[in-house]
Amino acid sequence: MRTAVVVGTGLIGTSAALALTGRGLTVHLEDADPDAARTAASLGAGTTEPADGPVDLAIIAVPPALVGKVLADCQRRGLARWYTDVASVKDGPRAEIAALGCDTVHYIGSHPMAGRERSGPLAARADLFEGRPWVLTPTPDTDTETLNAVLELVALCGAMPIVMDSAAHDRAVALVSHAPQLVSSLVAARLEHADETAIRLSGQGVRDVTRIAASNPGMWVDILSANAGAVADILEEVAADLGDTVTALRALQTAEEGERRAGAAGIADVMRRGNTGQARIPGKHGAPPTRYETVAVVLGDQPGELGRLFGEVGAVGVNIEDVAIEHSTGQQVGFVQLSVAPAAVKPLTAALRASGWSVRD
Repeated sequence: MRTAVVVGTGLIGTSAALALTGRGLTVHLEDADPDAARTAASLGAGTTEPADGPVDLAIIAVPPALVGKVLADCQRRGLARWYTDVASVKDGPRAEIAALGCDTVHYIGSHPMAGRERSGPLAARADLFEGRPWVLTPTPDTDTETLNAVLELVALCGAMPIVMDSAAHDRAVALVSHAPQLVSSLVAARLEHADETAIRLSGQGVRDVTRIAASNPGMWVDILSANAGAVADILEEVAADLGDTVTALRALQTAEEGERRAGAAGIADVMRRGNTGQARIPGKHGAPPTRYETVAVVLGDQPGELGRLFGEVGAVGVNIEDVAIEHSTGQQVGFVQLSVAPAAVKPLTAALRASGWSVRD
């Protein structure tokens, strides 16, 4: 594959274009908003000049509700040899594509499981898809050449291909992406009118839970409108669990010992189920979950401190498996939580303390 067209230069489209141009492909950019296409081009994502003839692959990066119409237009213009879309919902667009009579031999739906809480071309990154799953949803008549072309796209972007049925994909993303987005927003909404004193007590827990609540509402309305039924099913189950949890909490307030025991058991049950579910989330590089331990280091808010810490960890011969930074409210320090193999905790802690670092127990 040597040439591509990206139709839609938002976060996903521009990130794909950056990845492809970085691999030496010629990428042409189109967008209903010419300013967005020009912005993407200024970032090095490609050119806004039209292609002289059909390119190898057209990547349609528009909201789910527009995929069918845009694909039909691209095919009418003979824009490419092969076509894919990268919308986050697949079954609705699949049905519309069939209803419009589009060529599905040279088309395959796809969805890179990557994103950010920011949107638009300025949020794009060439490495956005590195190591991330990229779902492919072929139709019964998608030919092998089309599949191979999109597999090449996935490889060029550094992602991992997964083939799924479109309806199964939509149920899956409702569970692992769309419902969590709404739950995060619901938790963050409790903070909108909260007392400032309470807000100042915010720690890493509430930051983690509400990070994706900063996402663009308009973009998410488009996504959720295309997968509303599956997301509603998940949230109904969450609502039932919330109702049971509220009942258990109320029981903990009563004077009757039996009710308090029942309430405690209810809370413990939902926490245990949460432990079990969280443990199933794939770990590093998509491997089975691995239990790491955390070494928490106090870090001053000065340039170069984080790099110095990482350098000293490397000098000890310890691999950092993950890292998180917790900021201390009102103070010029933070806590860097280094996830490392359990056997590395004691030698790393001793080495860092010997070098003058403050390590929290």
